[in-house]
Amino acid sequence: MPHVPQPGVSIHKKSKTFKGFTVFAPTRSKFAYLINMNGEEVHRWEINEGAINHALLLENGNLFIGERGPEESPIPMARGGRIREYDWDGNVVWDHVDNTHHHDARRLANGNTAYIAWHAIPKKIQKRIKGGLPGTAAPDGRIYGDVIREVNPAGDVVWEWRCWEHMKVENYPITAQYPREEFGHANTLVPLANGDYLIGFRVINTVAIVDRKTKKIKWEMRDDSWGGQHDPHILPNKNLMLFANGQLTSAAHPFSRVLEINTRTKKTVWEYRDPQVMNFWSGFISGAERLPPGNTFICEGAYGRFFEVTPEGETVWEYNNPYVGPSPLYGHEQNWVFRAHRYAASSPQIKRRVKQ
Repeated sequence: MPHVPQPGVSIHKKSKTFKGFTVFAPTRSKFAYLINMNGEEVHRWEINEGAINHALLLENGNLFIGERGPEESPIPMARGGRIREYDWDGNVVWDHVDNTHHHDARRLANGNTAYIAWHAIPKKIQKRIKGGLPGTAAPDGRIYGDVIREVNPAGDVVWEWRCWEHMKVENYPITAQYPREEFGHANTLVPLANGDYLIGFRVINTVAIVDRKTKKIKWEMRDDSWGGQHDPHILPNKNLMLFANGQLTSAAHPFSRVLEINTRTKKTVWEYRDPQVMNFWSGFISGAERLPPGNTFICEGAYGRFFEVTPEGETVWEYNNPYVGPSPLYGHEQNWVFRAHRYAASSPQIKRRVKQ
């Protein structure tokens, strides 16, 4: 594939990094890649439909990934439609097609799979939705809402949650500049240890925890200063981490941040932003995760840049994605990455599979 200028690792302070391997699938790529700390490709998977979403490694070493499905999606942007599991040798060992799937999917401990999907909101409820750009409903005139759908290994739906049935939609206005084709635009789904789900809604700047038993929202937080957040998840210390994209906020110039938030007080307890705010901004996609020693691994998705920072904000590792492909929005070549993950060399996902 063509390469972008100055690819690969540009910063590597070995004594300060968390050593491991990084997995990612560039947007619309036909490959998912595993790289080492030197930026060298140590493994790749060929993916049949072109990945647009989220690549993860399961504990058995298999690749779990959202792909572009064979059927059209209700919402063309962020189209998914297929979830696959590939073994280490690239063989498809599980395949699930649902043209309403988008953004995120996760394998559960019981072998089931949970993912985000779209469904048309009933017109009676649709009329109560506030905000967004007038006249920008989906091509069929509907507004689509987010669904959490759980399927068993055979692909049968065993549990489902529809946002509009458990949220008073009029209390969650869509950010003014976003189209009204969808209510929520969930981009992250995280199964919690107790069976509940954490879900993040971009266009209403809301993160919520759904009780799996009652289907009620048991915790939520909204902050319009996030500017359409991505990758919210709970840390081992029970704080919330998320990538605050910084799009369509009141700031004089857009910039992104990574935030750690106390879920009890809802106060920010740690923040990363570049000292030169214009140097760190991804208005869409992206993510961040806390590494075991305390560093934070960040995916600045719109620029295909992954980097690791210390708690003090020092950049100790940086990689620029060299693999480019067609933009799903604009047609030109780009090196976008929805999300990337770092795995320890001793982790079940990596151990004895990669030469150290």
